[in-house]
Amino acid sequence: MRLSPPPPMPLRPALLAIAGLPLACTSPCAIAADSIPLLERVQVRATQLQGVPAFDTPASLDVVDLRNERNRADAQASEALSGIAGLSARDRQNQAQDTQLSIRGFGARSTFGVRGVRLFADGITASMPDGQGQLSHFNLLGSERIEVMRGPFSALHGNSSGGVVQLWSAQGQADDPWRVRATAGSHDAYTLGAQLLGAGGRLGYNLAAVRFDSQGFREHSAAQRDSVNARFDFSFDTTRKLSAVFNHVGLAYAQDPLGLSAAQVRDDPRQASPVALQFNTRKSVHQSQGGLIYEQQVGDTQTWRVMGYAGRRAVEQFLAVPVAAQANPLNAGGVIDLDSNYAGADLRWSWRGELGATPFEFTVGSNVDQQDQERRGHENFIGNTLGVKGRLRRDESNRVRNFDQFAQAWWQFTPRWSLLAGARHSSIEFTANDHYVTATNPDDSGQVRYRDTTPVAGLMFKASENLRLYASAGRGFETPTFNELGYRADGGAGLALDLLPAISRNIELGMKWRNDDGMLIETALFRADTDDELAVAHNVAGRSSFRNVGRARRQGLEASLHTAMSDYWELQLAYTWLDAIFRDASLVCTGSGCTIPTTPVAAGSRIPGVARQQLFARAQWRYGPWSAAVESEGVGDVVVNDIASESAPGYFLFHLETAREWRRASGTLRAFGRIDNLLDRGYIGSVIVNEGNGRFYEPGPGRSFLLGAQWSWTP
Repeated sequence: MRLSPPPPMPLRPALLAIAGLPLACTSPCAIAADSIPLLERVQVRATQLQGVPAFDTPASLDVVDLRNERNRADAQASEALSGIAGLSARDRQNQAQDTQLSIRGFGARSTFGVRGVRLFADGITASMPDGQGQLSHFNLLGSERIEVMRGPFSALHGNSSGGVVQLWSAQGQADDPWRVRATAGSHDAYTLGAQLLGAGGRLGYNLAAVRFDSQGFREHSAAQRDSVNARFDFSFDTTRKLSAVFNHVGLAYAQDPLGLSAAQVRDDPRQASPVALQFNTRKSVHQSQGGLIYEQQVGDTQTWRVMGYAGRRAVEQFLAVPVAAQANPLNAGGVIDLDSNYAGADLRWSWRGELGATPFEFTVGSNVDQQDQERRGHENFIGNTLGVKGRLRRDESNRVRNFDQFAQAWWQFTPRWSLLAGARHSSIEFTANDHYVTATNPDDSGQVRYRDTTPVAGLMFKASENLRLYASAGRGFETPTFNELGYRADGGAGLALDLLPAISRNIELGMKWRNDDGMLIETALFRADTDDELAVAHNVAGRSSFRNVGRARRQGLEASLHTAMSDYWELQLAYTWLDAIFRDASLVCTGSGCTIPTTPVAAGSRIPGVARQQLFARAQWRYGPWSAAVESEGVGDVVVNDIASESAPGYFLFHLETAREWRRASGTLRAFGRIDNLLDRGYIGSVIVNEGNGRFYEPGPGRSFLLGAQWSWTP
């Protein structure tokens, strides 16, 4: 069965419509106007290089500038990550499950959290040692930029690096403005936030706090989240700096409406699954983390960097596991109770100088991370009362620890040619100690260790001052996360210690072109061949188990354009074509009670959760204190399970926004409004891969409205 909403607008006509929109008004429309700011030729930190700008790096890199005034609620990281080729960030309209993030198809299998993509916040890892990460503590109000890296060089950041997303907070400077910001929108959603940004003497500070509250687009999807981020930068002198970072997120009570079947979507896309109401499915999260980063420059050539961090994350989640299923003595119950303490350190040394009278940069370092997790499971009923924490059914202590070493070098060995190469050796160890042992539930303690070395290299050719051509290749390494090891596909108790890491071979060919007027065009062809691909075995009632399915391939094309069309108009385009397939035939489970796979999946079948095409277009107009923009996003159809029996249809959405500023001696007031899904189209915002009950679909909202205001002033 395939969902059949109104057919989406074809990609080509929609692209032409958006691209042509600014051409109709490139001549001056008024007496005076503010010019469109040109793209900054930024230096990014995702490459771990100090002296090489993004334009001269043989990798696909994007920078989202969050300093610009934005006409969004900025309550979700997905709002800031739209418009990046090769990246999919789907707002699931479900705060209990977080943003569904994937890069070039890596991470698409994730049913909650982020897998297969490495996350960092202010240089501190936001992914656990096993590769599991969360975007929920990314505070956009206090942030300066987000960097996104795709392709082979992502592997230099460690395990599960199908791509890299880094958030950087603004570093306070003297005379920076303070601000308060509020938004209100459809579905009783609002945000209220404040940022204190500035510097006094040698100390720069950035304090940001945001509350988000929403009743949700769907029934039983209300949530409230509080986020706090603090950064302090102290300069001892011109060569030594200490940065302290602290963040906290509290998700006190997020209702989970679960997925819907195709028939339920057609009947009412706003409804919750009946079992979500029956068991009151919900999730609470509390996470606090702090870190210190010390950097010291030695002479004109050397830099030392030392980083240490520690944090705690507590999660309680109520699932819709049927009472009858919990009669199995090996069942872990319907309530997940996780407490995690984690910490890590990173030491690196960089040298910049010359090799053979040409520029050369070298970095070497090591890092260690450890997570100690108390995993408990309880029944989700007491007597005839459902949705409450009952008897203990699982109790174990888990530890994951990694110890990595890495090195990379950049060498411009001729005026036109440069080489970037590096390698990382990773060792990740998982240990489980079972404290819940009965006559019918044996001791499931165990241990497994994964090791791999991931080399990568890229060659850049400077064809002209404004044109770069490059080729890169490397090896990737992705272990199962603890959540993927947590449940065996055969229904047995204990960890799935038989899972193997996925090993990938990645290649990329790319082109970057710019001009002095701020236009930037980038294209890339890529391929990633993976052995022992990790895939969802089955997903029942919010709980997933995983398996290795042999070889897989992800290949495609990315293209992006950013340009100022005139003093008034700016245009941004991003397009992705991605072919993601299983290269080996396999057997899979179908149905909620299946533990022995018997259904065949043919070689060449599409990997579920991955759209074959994506398009983003934005045309923005500015004149004096006024601005306005029209956006369009198109997503191709998405297969929802391995056997491709169903799929979520593709869609095209249009959005409008406008804003105005009033500048006064005491500060600046800015008001803005936005309409999402202007044409009120029905669409599937995200999917739950291989959902055993056929509830694959998470519908997106219809036409939605947002109003907001911000007051900025210099204290």
